[in-house]
Amino acid sequence: MMFTLEQIKTAHAKVKSGADFPNYIQDLIGLGVVFYETYVSDGHTTYYGTNDYQISAAPVYETLIIAPETNLLVFKKELKAHQQGQTDYLTFCADCARSGIAKWTMDMKKKTCTYYDRSGNEILVEKIPG
Repeated sequence: MMFTLEQIKTAHAKVKSGADFPNYIQDLIGLGVVFYETYVSDGHTTYYGTNDYQISAAPVYETLIIAPETNLLVFKKELKAHQQGQTDYLTFCADCARSGIAKWTMDMKKKTCTYYDRSGNEILVEKIPG
């Protein structure tokens, strides 16, 4: 199943906060997305489908500097606030950068979201609700 950036943008436009995230994931699964990775430095994302299909979205904001040290306690607090709808996407990305989070991946089959530091180490793995 092939999907387009336009379809993904339409699904993403419905997301106002982290509280809308589970529905967004369901929309992406419906489009055929099986995995994606988002880079905190500029927000660019690569989406993967079946049969080695992939498509990349351009950066969405000015470059953020990723902190060299990861602060897991602060990150978990900011992630929880975002998931509860207290912060928007850009605020969450800035929070990630300050906490040393360089990227996250979403695996639709495993239903996990994994956060990584600048060296590519797994920092936190969360189950995707829904």
